[in-house]
Amino acid sequence: MSIPGLVGALQLWSETIGGTANLLNHSENHTFRIDTPSGQRFSLRVHRPGYQSRATIQSELAWLLALRHDTGLPVPCPIAGSDGKLLQSFSSDGHEPRLAVLFAHVPGQEPSASGDLAGLFAALGGFAARMHRHAMAWSRPPGFSRQVWSAKHILAPDGLWGDWRTAPGVTPELSAVLDRVDSALRQQLAAYGTGADRFGLIHADMRLGNLLLDEDRVTLIDFDDCGFCWFAYDFAAAISFHETRLAIPALKAAWLEGYSAIRPLPRADIAAMDTMVMLRRMALLAWIGSHGETNLARTHAPGFALGTVQLAQSYLRTVEPLR
Repeated sequence: MSIPGLVGALQLWSETIGGTANLLNHSENHTFRIDTPSGQRFSLRVHRPGYQSRATIQSELAWLLALRHDTGLPVPCPIAGSDGKLLQSFSSDGHEPRLAVLFAHVPGQEPSASGDLAGLFAALGGFAARMHRHAMAWSRPPGFSRQVWSAKHILAPDGLWGDWRTAPGVTPELSAVLDRVDSALRQQLAAYGTGADRFGLIHADMRLGNLLLDEDRVTLIDFDDCGFCWFAYDFAAAISFHETRLAIPALKAAWLEGYSAIRPLPRADIAAMDTMVMLRRMALLAWIGSHGETNLARTHAPGFALGTVQLAQSYLRTVEPLR
């Protein structure tokens, strides 16, 4: 797959002139591997029109640079174009301009969901704690703007990722259960609140598909969904598409061990994690419904609505009031 104007866009960075582009991934955005005549390699992210704006992408990049400078976390390195700007735009005749960011190549592969993930999740917990601690202390630059992942913004018919009610497989019978869990989530999260010790700037998409594993080194990529949400939501995002697996309690324990070693969580925040998992699952159900053209959505769509209902039934039986 190519994008009109992409070949010409490679002229925007001196490093990629004469390079070739190969599609690596298409989910929210298009990500291309760029190979240059000199043997260098880069990653180019071309943003989907209508999702993020110039201001929100620039805000994402500001936090990414701050994390690299202040924490040393293994996160991507954006590369400025020939004009000195990190965010570039390009177009070709008759087509809408596209926004794009170039990143230094990061070696590695997506971890396998079938492998032993306990050590990886302990590391992810540590990553999340360091990011959250940084976000709480960081003075955001003027004009900083990112989306809010609240119950309303996720569960409403006009939610950020679409409407779970129109997702594949959501029959009237299943919808009745999901309506109940929708209401329960709103009530639980309203009671839990958005205090500064539990709600702030997070990655919001720390799933396996956004990790690159190179021997023992793990790099966290794709901050495109970073925004304001509950800190515990970063665990829920880490188990995206795998919420019903039997291994989840062990992965939760490993994540908590890694997180608590850096930023201990109060009991109330630990209790909120199951609510975050249910909220994330509803977000993913909506995402599958609104992104049916992607391989990721097509892969997970069969049975996902039914699995979400089963998770919801268990949640409704066992959930205790948050405070």
